[in-house]
Amino acid sequence: MHQIVNPSILYFGTPVVLISTLNPDGTTNLAPMSSAWWLNDSCMLGMSRRSQTVQNILREGRCVLNLPSADLVDAVDRLALTTGREDVPEDKAQMGYVYEPQKFGVAGLSAAPGESGWPDRVAECPVQMHAVLEDSRDVSGPTLAALEVRIVQTWMDDAILNPERRHHVDPGRWRPLIMSFTEFYGLGAQLRPSRLAAVF
Repeated sequence: MHQIVNPSILYFGTPVVLISTLNPDGTTNLAPMSSAWWLNDSCMLGMSRRSQTVQNILREGRCVLNLPSADLVDAVDRLALTTGREDVPEDKAQMGYVYEPQKFGVAGLSAAPGESGWPDRVAECPVQMHAVLEDSRDVSGPTLAALEVRIVQTWMDDAILNPERRHHVDPGRWRPLIMSFTEFYGLGAQLRPSRLAAVF
């Protein structure tokens, strides 16, 4: 039986992304988010315009999308109530957010130095992608933004690649961290082969 409900959020389940961005002083900010989806070499990111991450992306026009595996759940959770903004927005302060300029240290993650003009990558993440900003727009008013970024370079850990098809991820080896209704999950076992997989 179905009921009409009014959920507080519609977060049905997407991979967690650790976004690296450059602060005005040239240091790297690191922020977890999970409102992201991909189409070809583009990615849509949904975030608050008041976040340091969005301010950095809009100013610099670039970011690094680091995809953590499920075994990094504790590191990601340590970043949950931190912000890179010294002037913590009032609504975030009421939720318990605190200013933290040393995100890598707090999370217990290692910074892989970025190339010239790029923020640091997260060394422990099996997937790391340089992305450039293509477009931005307001969503549901002026406080939320949808950012379209284009992936221009990708690093992948050998451990998740298909050894017979060098440029393909082996989905049996890739175990992304998933957020569903603000809770952490991993992937279960494969249900069955897909006919679509044969054409890509």
